[in-house]
Amino acid sequence: MTLHLISHTLCPYVQRAAISLAEKGVAFERSYIDLANKPDWFLAISPLGKTPVLLVDEVPIFESSAILEYLEDTQPNPLHPADPLERARHRAWIEFGSAVLNDIVGFYAARDELTFVAKRDALRDKFVRLDRELGPGPYFAGESFSLVDVVFGPVFRYFDTFDRIEEFGILTGLASVDAWRSVLAGRSSIASAVTPDYPDLLEQFIERRGSRLSERLEARLLLAQSVLA
Repeated sequence: MTLHLISHTLCPYVQRAAISLAEKGVAFERSYIDLANKPDWFLAISPLGKTPVLLVDEVPIFESSAILEYLEDTQPNPLHPADPLERARHRAWIEFGSAVLNDIVGFYAARDELTFVAKRDALRDKFVRLDRELGPGPYFAGESFSLVDVVFGPVFRYFDTFDRIEEFGILTGLASVDAWRSVLAGRSSIASAVTPDYPDLLEQFIERRGSRLSERLEARLLLAQSVLA
């Protein structure tokens, strides 16, 4: 069996697949495409024109949830709980993680202050809820690293960049979330799921959005330049 992960450098859903593959210790090839200039061969295997796509012996699987479930069904080192009820609960929190990503998109893309504040507050509310759900750690399910951790590793990576722009208060005072974030950042599978230039690429992406967050990023960059001058 050959596994080939078709990726985009900034896609958090690609990171989910890469983290799962790394945790399972299976060999895979990885290729990157430009979603602004999708090659014909990619459109032929991705009906929705999105990453990730996992080629299994050249047979494409698209959508990250389908890829994660396929890897759970076929590869070693399971990341889902064995108990059906607990597994269903984890799947629900994975969907919650996808909702968080949707709010993150709204946050960095908001062009007016009202929408920007609303998305910031929506993110804060979700993380407050998550903070109440978390146990003693270090992971979502205690000592066991799971697919919920796989999903939230890329989520917290956005905040590494957001925190450099400004203190937005989204995660402030959430001790359990903060501890979980720190542990996930140190996990090798999560750290290696992106290329070394990811922080710069994400900043450049935000800067091009023409959004309220873009304005704050530009102000921070101008301030840094003035300090160096």
